[in-house]
Amino acid sequence: MGMVGGSLEAFIGGVHRRAAIMDGEIELVCGAFSSDPAKSKETGKALYLPENRIYDNYEEMILKEKELPEGERMDFVSIVTPNHVHHAPTKLALENGFHVVCDKPITLNTQEAEEIVAIAEKSGLVFCLTHNYTGYPMVKEAREMIASGAIGEIRKVIVEYPQGWLSAYVEVAGNKQAAWRTDPKRSGAAGGLGDIGTHAENLAEYITGLKITELCADLTIFVKGRLLDDDANILLRFNNGAKGILQNSQIANGEENDLNIRVYGETGGLQWKQMEPNTLIHKTNEGVRIIRTGVGNLSKAAQVHTRIPAGHPEGYFEAFANLYRNFAIHVRAYWEGTTPDPVYDFPTAKDGLRGMKFIDTVIASNNSETKWTAF
Repeated sequence: MGMVGGSLEAFIGGVHRRAAIMDGEIELVCGAFSSDPAKSKETGKALYLPENRIYDNYEEMILKEKELPEGERMDFVSIVTPNHVHHAPTKLALENGFHVVCDKPITLNTQEAEEIVAIAEKSGLVFCLTHNYTGYPMVKEAREMIASGAIGEIRKVIVEYPQGWLSAYVEVAGNKQAAWRTDPKRSGAAGGLGDIGTHAENLAEYITGLKITELCADLTIFVKGRLLDDDANILLRFNNGAKGILQNSQIANGEENDLNIRVYGETGGLQWKQMEPNTLIHKTNEGVRIIRTGVGNLSKAAQVHTRIPAGHPEGYFEAFANLYRNFAIHVRAYWEGTTPDPVYDFPTAKDGLRGMKFIDTVIASNNSETKWTAF
């Protein structure tokens, strides 16, 4: 793995590095860790990389690594920069024969995302978008239960992602994470919607197997002076006739990262919370069943994404690592000319494009007097 972004002071870069090495399939061999060459060198040194594999910028890294012998050069690029620096390194990596893992959202805008999808499809290379919440064992179990008809035809979906960390105007008080996430030039057209709302959209479609077809959105900027949305309330219509509610907020004071989903069908319901990720609740009018990671006769999908015996908590890092492990399996299959078991799945460039179009549609709906906007 070669990494773009993820300096020592960054948050998500360290998460990616820890997740990538968890299964012994991947090692970090090079990086361009910051737009500041000095910070890149400082980070590379702290990660014990040789000086000649610590690069000043991603262009230098990709082009110089390409010149190295196969088996010595990096095999793929992990892109963990702010949103506005996703497209260019992804494009350059794919065009030079490197597989890609990219943090979400895939790009700054839909036009860039469409280009990445086209390049990825033409190249045949493996592309993973890290909607990491799809990597949890109980998310896999919920998806399999719904696909098998365990709760009947889906009627209602409620998905929420409340946070409270942007309740104040912290982007002008030295908070680096807040500064770029609320800056249209670096974050894109959406604030909280792009940051966490797309996670909720992706989770709802992944678990249910349904597609959102129409939506009615209300975006708000509550904090005075802020340039991008910090609260979203969205009504959803799905392709099977089900109805849904999606809400995300970064001004829900006191909330942490409480991503949660409830899915109700004709014969039962399912509930999962990211802050209690090892528990899936199956409800019917006759009673409640608690399903736990590693306990009982779970689906193959849940089992292959479970790492340790029941009762030992598995969480954020392990879910992230499942995506990297599955990506590695697909890269090896690419080399060997084989087809991997589809149980080892991960979000792709097409999922990223759908996320960008979701953002566009929500913004269009918010700005429209029309009640429903087609997605």
